Amino acid sequence: MTRRPAGPTSRDGGRRPRPAALPPQAATSPKPPAPKPPAKPADPDLVLMGEFGRAQGLHGEVRLKSFTSDPQAIASYGTLTTADGRALTLAEVRPAPGAASDMLIARVQGVTGRTAAEALNRLAIYIPRTRLGTPEEEDEFFTTDLIGTTAVDAAGTIVATVVAVPNYGGGDLLELRPAAGGATALLPFTKAFVPTLDLPARRITVALPEDFFEPPGQKPADDPG
Repeated sequence: MTRRPAGPTSRDGGRRPRPAALPPQAATSPKPPAPKPPAKPADPDLVLMGEFGRAQGLHGEVRLKSFTSDPQAIASYGTLTTADGRALTLAEVRPAPGAASDMLIARVQGVTGRTAAEALNRLAIYIPRTRLGTPEEEDEFFTTDLIGTTAVDAAGTIVATVVAVPNYGGGDLLELRPAAGGATALLPFTKAFVPTLDLPARRITVALPEDFFEPPGQKPADDPG
């Protein structure tokens, strides 16, 4: 079981074993819009581990999107912190119903009712980078560092924002929200599609197919067919 959050990874294949949940041909298919990624904390040494969602039931459980390579391993890191310095500990996690392997149902120590669980909604949780070690190779990094980065084309025009880095068994993907708005789409995280990374500047360069953000089956307005 890896203890590195969502990585480390490289652009030519991550190391994260996950059950297949999406066929390869769906890698560039748009999907419903995703919520905005959580804002980066003031402390740059904090690494994003997960984000809480809505309350689950009446007894303090809450949905949690995990950004660790093994989603349930997020509970093994001990005390986690929020951007404003609060400390939280996950008492228990289990897979949430549905096909998304990174979505969990969590129980947080000290949270015992629905009202307290609802207060966690959209709260991101982090861990100090010093507790994670460092990637072993030059072209490796934590995939959580990609979340929230700006994607530009070869001319430097902003085209999208990275909102997630899922892996459905065939390698890491970047989930991109278009700058113009609309549904997100998945881009293979390879050097062919992501030729340049500038993580200190929170910026990546992408080479998108011409119809990348078009819904499946939609033809361009000037297509007579």
